[in-house]
Amino acid sequence: MIEFAWWLLSYVLPFLLVLTIIVFVHEMGHYLVARWNGVAIQTFSIGFGREILGHTDRHGTRWRISMIPLGGYVRFVGDMNAASLNDPEFAARIPPELRPHLFSQKSVWQRMAVVIAGPAANVIFTFVVLYGLLLGVGRFYTEPVIQDVITDSVAAEAGILPGDRILAVDGYAVRGFNDFQRLVSSSPERPVTILLDRPGRQLEVSLVPEAVTVTDRFGNQNRIGRIGVSRSVSPEDVVRFYPGPFEAMSMAAEEMIFLLDRTFAFLADFFVGRGDVEQLGGPIKVAQISGEVATLGFVALLNLTALLSLNIGIFNLFPIPMLDGGHLVYYLIEAAKGSPLSQRVQEMGFRFGMALVVMLMIFTIVNDIF
Repeated sequence: MIEFAWWLLSYVLPFLLVLTIIVFVHEMGHYLVARWNGVAIQTFSIGFGREILGHTDRHGTRWRISMIPLGGYVRFVGDMNAASLNDPEFAARIPPELRPHLFSQKSVWQRMAVVIAGPAANVIFTFVVLYGLLLGVGRFYTEPVIQDVITDSVAAEAGILPGDRILAVDGYAVRGFNDFQRLVSSSPERPVTILLDRPGRQLEVSLVPEAVTVTDRFGNQNRIGRIGVSRSVSPEDVVRFYPGPFEAMSMAAEEMIFLLDRTFAFLADFFVGRGDVEQLGGPIKVAQISGEVATLGFVALLNLTALLSLNIGIFNLFPIPMLDGGHLVYYLIEAAKGSPLSQRVQEMGFRFGMALVVMLMIFTIVNDIF
């Protein structure tokens, strides 16, 4: 019993906290833009299934927390389900004064704005968190100068020498040696270009980090890239850097671009045979990571929440029916042809999207377990 309680506190609660924040931000994006466009909203739900706690506001929207806390939705008046598929029978029998407030009666551009608002809210949330952490907490850095180069390593073969200062990797500015390590480690077996400052001149070297498997402090095995350089660090070598308001904006945006770049590169690896299926994670792995990161403190957990928010926002824009990206495709087709797709085609797309998402969920859960 004690072990179960410890597992609940250590893994489940941090995971649910992270997921609830991300879902709330995403659905609030849909809600606000829908409200601004005069759409009648029936339900704002965190979670699925039976309602645990709820309140109806003066606009008639039911705000609820549901039993299964693995997602959420905003349901508009006149929708058949939480996926915002229009119910034509309902639209035909409602009072004429309510009809203009149905989501299905709004212009295609208004509907597109509502759909995009959810992922956009996740992206904005990520930027705000990263920006706030840069201003409030700053960054810890050590000088990005190479001390040792292993003989016959990838770095040695590329001509990197001790004393070289790293300026950038693949166009990303390097402010500290930890930046350099992260940029290289996130590119196993992928070509990278390193800009170096060698006394008297600058030069670029291109190389391919070798893939190695390492074990982190929590016992997890991760596949990373290494080139064979190192730098010893003493406490006095570490400095805390606080960027100004404008520099922090640039750094936060650069961090988000880096996260997206590496995410898509990771997915692309599977199409060229470099991908490692064991690195794919589902709800169980996210829960595990959330619990582990929570032990590092609130700032680390907040940073993880921002990272997952960005990834979930972008994932929702994939052109899969049932996801926001699938709805966006429907509306783009409607804008191009001047009329919406038939209800039957939309329902078939929804079933296909649902099957695809469920299969992906099952695959990642089984992958997590094994």
